[in-house]
Amino acid sequence: MPAFVTPAEAIAQIRDGDTIIYNNFLSVVNAEQLSIALNERFKAEGHPKDLTLYCSAGLGGWIPGNVCEEIICLGAVKRVYFSHFGTTPATAEMILRGELEAYNLPYGAMSHAIRAAAGGQDYIISDVGLNLFVDPKYRGYQLNALSKLDPVREITIDGRRRLMYETPKGDIAFIKGSSCDALGNISMENEPMCGDALSIAQAVRRRGGKVIVQVKEISDIPRRPVEIVIPSVLVDYICICPEQTQIQGLKDDDPRLCGSRPLTDEELQAYVNENSTDDEKSLVKRLIARRAVQELRPGHIVNIGVGAPEFVATEAARDGLLPKIALTVEGGPMKGLPVGGWAFGAAMSPQSVCTSSEQFDFYDGGGLDICFIGALEVDGKGNVNGHYHPKKLSGIGGFINITQFTHKVVFCTAFSAGGLKIAQEAGGLHILQEGKILKFTDSVHALSFSAENAHANGQEVVYVTERCVFRLGENGLVLTEAAKGIDIEKEILALLPFQAEVAGNLLRYDP
Repeated sequence: MPAFVTPAEAIAQIRDGDTIIYNNFLSVVNAEQLSIALNERFKAEGHPKDLTLYCSAGLGGWIPGNVCEEIICLGAVKRVYFSHFGTTPATAEMILRGELEAYNLPYGAMSHAIRAAAGGQDYIISDVGLNLFVDPKYRGYQLNALSKLDPVREITIDGRRRLMYETPKGDIAFIKGSSCDALGNISMENEPMCGDALSIAQAVRRRGGKVIVQVKEISDIPRRPVEIVIPSVLVDYICICPEQTQIQGLKDDDPRLCGSRPLTDEELQAYVNENSTDDEKSLVKRLIARRAVQELRPGHIVNIGVGAPEFVATEAARDGLLPKIALTVEGGPMKGLPVGGWAFGAAMSPQSVCTSSEQFDFYDGGGLDICFIGALEVDGKGNVNGHYHPKKLSGIGGFINITQFTHKVVFCTAFSAGGLKIAQEAGGLHILQEGKILKFTDSVHALSFSAENAHANGQEVVYVTERCVFRLGENGLVLTEAAKGIDIEKEILALLPFQAEVAGNLLRYDP
């Protein structure tokens, strides 16, 4: 039976050099109180130090130096394996300055590696990342000069080149649940997702490590066995934390995020209308989404990314498409409406939630009909960088799993950034001020998406901006549409650092 202890008592079990595996999805299912206790112990004792942190999604917080990344900022961490760095901005800066050993791997590959570790495997074999930055021939997973390890290797099976990802060797599990029973069985009824909680517990216990779980309360409500996410036999320490919140950074719990207060189609439509943003700052994103949503069809199973793609859901709702499609989140939610901002990763009124590894099974198997995802850079061949720039490290997250195997990929990006100002009038769209940074470039800094892979996989690829639409042709980008009011020569072609093909039947559309 697990021991019921304070967070400080549980953290006292962590030794110098340990590897901690987190069950976070950014700020969702985030064991925040365990992180706080870890920080306080290091401040007081200078231990534990030389830690390795492994998190398949990314730690939460969003604000630089937040409690989840504070242990890194304090200097107690030797290396990190994350898929996403957006919620740990101070950590990203340390990495870019060469101050922290760090590795960036696809979320889905890390999730599957955790599950494999639970089964005693040392590697997983996967096609995820072939010919992309994580391919050993590029070694883009090494984020600076300190990062010398090779967690990804290549292997040839039956004449076919594939990738091998190392599985993590965890000593400590940090997991957040909702409640436990008197015996220590963990349930997650108030969480928007469960991530890979069970696999993490199994993987750590297999190595003789310690599984630490924080919950809000001991519940006397009987749970059916199928509702128990982590059985008590896999848990070493349980910390009762009445102050924990459903999502880090948000004070109030929302029963609609965990499915205990499902919404009808009409209520979900009303929610979207009430929470949609139509201010001047969002105009570019709304114009991108308005054109992008035209690629949706009834029956589509969809993934929508963060940023401009988030507005696609709003436009789909306005077109009455939400009940006719299935929006998904890589962390596990299916149907409902993906939530942005602090709660990104959760879904409003999901119909079901599976584990992260199960969701990536579906994605890697080509289960998605279409995805809408952002881009940092696009080159003339149609390659995309969605995760890394020498001045900005966001991390790959689920980008590769989502885009490498989906039948239709729609990249949603502004044509330029850093000061772009536009006006939408009756005559069409007008560029008042061009952004300082053009998103279309001669070559991308990192390869998150390969046009060559897309051709080989038979994917349809669309690139939607606020002013025009490109499609992936045989030889690269093809300009197929332009918004009315846009000067095609001056405001599109002259700004491209490469020669783009122009479709003979180029369409002019109302923005």
